[in-house]
Amino acid sequence: MLRVLCLLRPWRPLRARGCASDGAAGGSEIQVRALAGPDQGITEILMNRPSARNALGNVFVSELLETLAQLREDRQVRVLLFRSGVKGVFCAGADLKEREQMSEAEVGVFVQRLRGLMNDIAAFPAPTIAAMDGFALGGGLELALACDLRVAAASSAVMGLIETTRGLLPGAGGTQRLPRCLGVALAKELIFTGRRLSGTEAHVLGLVNHAVAQNEEGDAAYQRARALAQEILPQAPIAVRLGKVAIDRGTENIPTRDRLEGMAAFREKRTPKFVGK
Repeated sequence: MLRVLCLLRPWRPLRARGCASDGAAGGSEIQVRALAGPDQGITEILMNRPSARNALGNVFVSELLETLAQLREDRQVRVLLFRSGVKGVFCAGADLKEREQMSEAEVGVFVQRLRGLMNDIAAFPAPTIAAMDGFALGGGLELALACDLRVAAASSAVMGLIETTRGLLPGAGGTQRLPRCLGVALAKELIFTGRRLSGTEAHVLGLVNHAVAQNEEGDAAYQRARALAQEILPQAPIAVRLGKVAIDRGTENIPTRDRLEGMAAFREKRTPKFVGK
């Protein structure tokens, strides 16, 4: 396959105000790079916390929230691609060591911030793509589910909403987004059983858009995700953004409208006219 040459700009941190890195990664845990040349319009977010396998710690979440807030106002961002700088890992989920040091009140505040982060990713105005070249567990899979599109390495990407070895339940966002993606029955099965899926299995179920064989560099999902982003670039940016809004609002509203129609039809003893049909 002919690979299109793209010009790269250096990674740059968009540091969150009032936050300092834990120092383990030797710098910012969230870095940003805007591609140039034929790939101009693609912006990449690099998650780079190798000491904790990109676990969702306080600094990580703060930096990612601040980064999204800045990029949201940048009209040059046509596609936002999430990738990992830690080989074999996309995002390992919650940072349990950090959470153990928090009071109950602090945990509550952090969980609310984490929920806000997932909502910010889902509501980002431009299309978002998760390039999953490794494990995505718990909150890591929830982050990928918050993206519009997902690409996974066929064998090296392992996904699961429940981190069974840690006894963690999925977040509220995960239990809502997974049924929208897979349907209620299948989502319940995966959550009840705590089953983990390979990239290939996730693709068969429809959890990811593409599953690709891993390469020697360990970035096959990223390469495919970037090619997918390149397909989006020629499309009219306003139309793409409006299309995203229309689809997101439709998937949120249709179940509610159908439920109301079903209740009305039952009361009126008539055949319901569902919007979703």
